[in-house]
Amino acid sequence: MALAQQVAPTVSPTDPSLHEKLGLPQPADNRLPTLFLVGDSTVRNGHGDGANGQWGWGEPLVDFFDTSRINVVNRAIGGRSSRTYITEGHWADTLALMKAGDIVLFQFGHNDTGPLDDTFRARGTLPGVGDESREIDNPILKMHETVHTYGWYMAKYVTDTLAKGAIPILCSPIPRKAWKDGKVVRNADTFGGWARQVALQQHIGFIDLNEIIARRYDLLREEKVEPLFADPHTHTSRAGAELNAECVVAGLKSLTHDPVDRYFSAKGKAVAAYAGD
Repeated sequence: MALAQQVAPTVSPTDPSLHEKLGLPQPADNRLPTLFLVGDSTVRNGHGDGANGQWGWGEPLVDFFDTSRINVVNRAIGGRSSRTYITEGHWADTLALMKAGDIVLFQFGHNDTGPLDDTFRARGTLPGVGDESREIDNPILKMHETVHTYGWYMAKYVTDTLAKGAIPILCSPIPRKAWKDGKVVRNADTFGGWARQVALQQHIGFIDLNEIIARRYDLLREEKVEPLFADPHTHTSRAGAELNAECVVAGLKSLTHDPVDRYFSAKGKAVAAYAGD
């Protein structure tokens, strides 16, 4: 797909002090490689402190790595879509911290289904991975905007990361707590499948986090999955976030070339690679 030139603002147009309020972390030691996490609230909920019992998988993921050898920096922000993480300037901020040899895990999709230009969030993207676009006047950012497909934004993350000499890896969005015929509903026909398509087109790593976690849920069944969530269907409890983080590690180990295999802690080394079908 063609990536048209679109300049993102360098600070949040909605609130210039938002970055300080979010308290997004930076690499503790720039001499080390950094694993950046970029996504929505299912990766980092709120300030990453477990408020309301809700946790993203980015917090417990740190325990699977030897942080004396690699930084693990969770830059995910709740409520953001693949589009608004860019248009609010957060991607530019994260990109500025990146250096050659760093690794970036991306997971978006939960917030990409909303309206394109409503007055509440205006965060939706067009479905698919094509070059379709739509011109809007964004009522929140007070600017004219070209809105692209989910796949277009994900491809932009990939090309920007590669241009920095860093390594991008795309993840399908974690499953919601939704069941059909005794199994967790997958998203392979929508965002999970689109993320996979972009990864294939860009020749980069892909972790089917949706399927990996869903298989764990299927084995546990509904009653045991219930305490893994802290709300009706989306945000996980600490236990759920820990399970999801373990699944991320299993997915990383399943990659043909796992760029973080040298940096696992004892806990990380104990996780078996996802075997797939």
